[in-house]
Amino acid sequence: MSGHSKWHSIKHKKSKTDAKRGQIFSKLSQKITIAAREGGGNPEANPTLATAIETARSYSMPMENIKRAIAKGTGELGEGERLEQMSFEGYGEGGVAILVEVLTDNRNRASSEVRRVFTRAGAKLAEAGSVAWLFEKKGVVIVSKEACPNEDEILELALDFGADDVKDEGENWEIISDVENLRKVREGVEAAGIKVDSFELTMVPKNTVPLDRDSARKVLRLLESLEELEDVHDVYANFDIPDDVMEEIASA
Repeated sequence: MSGHSKWHSIKHKKSKTDAKRGQIFSKLSQKITIAAREGGGNPEANPTLATAIETARSYSMPMENIKRAIAKGTGELGEGERLEQMSFEGYGEGGVAILVEVLTDNRNRASSEVRRVFTRAGAKLAEAGSVAWLFEKKGVVIVSKEACPNEDEILELALDFGADDVKDEGENWEIISDVENLRKVREGVEAAGIKVDSFELTMVPKNTVPLDRDSARKVLRLLESLEELEDVHDVYANFDIPDDVMEEIASA
């Protein structure tokens, strides 16, 4: 098990009732704006925008906010703030590869803050391209085993709707697909009467690094510190943490 998908699932559930919901909405809005700016404001013709909208709705973002974010991207509300996309790569405890994706209106601020967090954690930034190749962009749908306990059933259903694989992630099934098939897979699973816990476009690691309890704490502390930065939108890492350790850390 990668562990990272489980961590994202835990963070997703916690974020829905988090006191920082305003910050979460801001980041989701920016993703919608970027998607609309790059691919147009029609979600039927822009899969990235469609996924960004659906993700925002899963966090109960009001439709008014979503429409405003799209309008900013298409220029209907003027030029607005000009956001740039950046990425940072590095290594954490135990040699875990870390990929940080940023949307910012201030490159210097973003670079300085990311570098500060890495340094304080004893982690190291790396050259561009040294880590990114370890990840693939994929669609991921998470279904709890309570919703569908039968592995053969979820596998057959997922493959029928264009998924590439189904992985056993402890309490959940992780359904992996190509980016363009994410929506079809999610809708197919839901149409079969199976509740989807979460879904996202994400960077899936090609291989993972096992961590013990102490190393796991250090890596997850680093990821949380990065995710708290205003300009950081996504953080990916290729760790493998045992379920019991993950649950212990997540509930702390």
